[in-house]
Amino acid sequence: MNKTITAIIPVKGNSTRLPNKNILPFGDSNLLQHKIDQLKQVEGLTDIICSSDSDEMLAIAEKSGIKAIKRPTQYADESVPFGMFLEYISDLVETEHVMWACATSPCVEPYLYNKAIKTYFEKLEEGYDSLITCQPYQTYLMDEKGPLNFSMGLAHKNSEQLPLLYHFTNGINLAPAKKLKEWHYNYGPNAYRLLINKREAADIDDVYDYEMAKALYAMKDPKPTV
Repeated sequence: MNKTITAIIPVKGNSTRLPNKNILPFGDSNLLQHKIDQLKQVEGLTDIICSSDSDEMLAIAEKSGIKAIKRPTQYADESVPFGMFLEYISDLVETEHVMWACATSPCVEPYLYNKAIKTYFEKLEEGYDSLITCQPYQTYLMDEKGPLNFSMGLAHKNSEQLPLLYHFTNGINLAPAKKLKEWHYNYGPNAYRLLINKREAADIDDVYDYEMAKALYAMKDPKPTV
């Protein structure tokens, strides 16, 4: 099996909910630099590409010695379907496999990427088509009509008795590069779910996520996924 992998760091210059979130201060540098430094420690990567419409972010990538590719304006527009962006990405990649590595998942560290890559190739042999990271999720959910996964009154259950759901974390996606065009998504219908903990699952969308991620990164992980 061809096991070449390109890690893609997708970073937009403009973020609606948290301006310039991909280069906010984090650790000893910023979120983008932090992710680049993490990926450079990962075993088994053939290439690392930073895709961005921001000259500032591309300059960070170039200075770090990874490939920096200017993203065409149309693929930086949030109104463009994600599947079209993936078609563009698949044409950039020269390896057999692609790993999505978001700068906004700063607690996904080298040990977890290494585990994910090893597990991915094992699971391909078992018939899975891709790998994603998930966090087990049991909580009370409602919509405008009322409870979705629990009952009120005497039928009420404790949260640990609720049906087990999975929160897709955006931390790591691994898939065959040629499949991105077919699926118009970065993982397939039979993805293996690699379960990770709350610290590893930290994902930054707004200022609250950002402050939480900094606090989580500063703590020693009591139960890393190894």
